[in-house]
Order: sequence, then structure tokens, then C-alpha cells
Amino acid sequence: MSGEDQQTPSTDGTPGDDGIRGTALGTAPVPLSVLDLVTVGAGSTATAAVRTAVDLARTAERRGYHRYWVAEHHSMPGVASSSPAVLLAHLAAHTDRIRLGSGGVMLPNHAPLVIAEQFGTLEAMAPGRVDLGLGRAPGTDGATAAALRRTERLHEGADDFPQQLAELARFLDDDFPDGHPYARIHAVPGPVQSTSPGGVQSPHRPPLWLLGSSGFSARLAGALGLPFAFAHHFSAANTVPALDLYRSSFRPSEVLAEPYALIGVSALAAEDEQEALRQVRTGALAMVRLRTGRPGLVPTPEEAAAHHFSAVEQDFVDSWLGNVLHGTPDAVRQGLDDLAKRTGADELMITANAHTGEVRRRSYDLIADAYGLPRG
Repeated sequence: MSGEDQQTPSTDGTPGDDGIRGTALGTAPVPLSVLDLVTVGAGSTATAAVRTAVDLARTAERRGYHRYWVAEHHSMPGVASSSPAVLLAHLAAHTDRIRLGSGGVMLPNHAPLVIAEQFGTLEAMAPGRVDLGLGRAPGTDGATAAALRRTERLHEGADDFPQQLAELARFLDDDFPDGHPYARIHAVPGPVQSTSPGGVQSPHRPPLWLLGSSGFSARLAGALGLPFAFAHHFSAANTVPALDLYRSSFRPSEVLAEPYALIGVSALAAEDEQEALRQVRTGALAMVRLRTGRPGLVPTPEEAAAHHFSAVEQDFVDSWLGNVLHGTPDAVRQGLDDLAKRTGADELMITANAHTGEVRRRSYDLIADAYGLPRG
């Protein structure tokens, strides 16, 4: 699989940025980024959620966060991020410097050519600022995945992931070998435009990332020399083993000379510990409902406080909250520092679970303040 040449990294998406590494600012031990599920709270709308995403992306850019990703989910009323490419186009129009990307696009749900065209278009909109993170899970339940893929044989999509990935990379690079059935097919916008009369080669191509919550993508990312993003926020027990596997499997490539590992982490800061706990319990209740087949909008703090959890539900909530960094800004900072040290992660991507966008925006500001990041 071909990729961009090794280049000197920067942090603002300008030419010379390899699209992967970031430089820690302020006193942060590693670059900090944001993952947004574009959540919809009870009493609100998807329109408001998208407006919130714009506000949060601007906040992240202003405060020195390195990248802002959105994740593909389907058939979940409280998550309005079913179309990452559409959301990223909107965010690109409202930001200037921050890297934007998918965390991720679920590759088995889509034809590789379609993804190459979508992200080639995004790259044309925001040159040098687009990341293409890919996962092999459906991002939904089996019935919805079948509707997306138009097949009942869902295992085939996951099993074929390496082949789909290779095909996508060839479309992005426009380098199918002679004689290949797709040799005369080109993803546009893309490199083929530079070979047309009067064409000029674009200096950028969206870098590929592999996402995962187990060892499969970790091993594949290492073997291909790609950056790897691990979903620590819902698979914490597997984080260190997966990162160890990624690093031990790593082979240098045109993209990376050494491993680069990002981990997603749930974190929410508030002015006091009790308020932070009150806010994150809304996400806990939303997760209970999702796990029991009753997905809905993100409940209010009042609804979460009044909910009577069964013994089984309470065990789940306690376990789930144990993996969420929440409290005062200093407490969250300490938790992030400890996590970076324990895992050796090269970047931390924070996702905040709360009912309203204002609470999430305030949390990102407080965390930035705790690290002395610029106010912009």
C-alpha cells in the first residue's frame, strides 16, 4: 500500500504536515484531540446537534486541540453522525486550521471507490487537513448493517477488510497495476487529474488510520505501517495489549518510520466533582438503554438522577463510569497524564458525554485551561 512520503510534521494542517503527528502544546504530555458523536439530547434536535458540532470544532481549533473527528453510527436516535463525510464537509466550511477526520468510517458498510471519492472531495475542500480513519465493525446492530450492506452475510465484510483496505488505498493513490479490472477506474477528485492535460498534482492525500477495540486492527495497522487509533473509551481492558501488539507488529512504511498510537478516552471536566458526576451519569443511562436494546436521546441530568437502576444495570454503570475521567479540571488532567504514561500513547482523543453541547464545550475549555493551551 502506498502513501505520502515522510515529511516534517507541523500542527496546523499546512503543507509539510504528514497528517499524523502532532506537537503537544502548553503542558500537555502529548497532543490532545476531540472525538464527537454529534449527540442529540432529550428536548433537542439533530439540527441543534450539528450546530453544536460546529461550535465544538471551533472551540477545539481555538484552544489548540490537534484534530476533530466524527464517528459513523446508525439507527441510534441520540447519535446524529451517520454520515461522517457530510458532517466533515460542513465542519471544514466553518474551521480554518484544525485537522478533521473520521473516527471512523466503517469500511465494510461502503464501496471503497465511494469512500475514496468522498474523502478526495473533502481533501479538495480542506487541503492538508483531512484524516480517513477506518473501522471494520458495522457501527450498529446486525439488522441495520444488513440494510446498509444489502446482504445477510455480514461476516464477509469483516473478513474481507484487508482486501477492502488495499482496494481503497489503490483508489486513493490511483495505482492499480496494468491488467487489473479497476486499472481504468479513477477516484475523482484524485491523482488522475494530475495526469490529464494541464493537470497539477495535489500535494496532499488523506492519510489512512486504522481504528479498533481488539487485536485485529492493531496487528494489521502495524504490519502495514499505518497509524492506529484504539477505542479505550469502551474497551479499556484491551488497550495496553492492543498497543503492545501494534508496536510489536509494526513495520516501517512510506507513511510512518515508527509506530504512532492514538487512544480515545471519555473525559468530562466541570468546576466541581459532583457536577461532573451529575453530567456523566446522563451518558451512563444512555449506554444502559443502548445495551438493553432501547436506544434513545441522551437523557437530562435530572432524568438520570431520578432513574432507578436494577442491580445488573448498576453494575454496568459502575463499570462504565470507572472508565470515564470526570471531576475538576486538575483531576481530569491528572487522569489524562496517568493514562498517557501508562499506555505510551502518542495522542489522546477526548470524547465528552453529556446532555448539552454547552457542558461539553465548557469541559473542553476547562481541560485546555488545565494544560495551559492557548485561548486563541
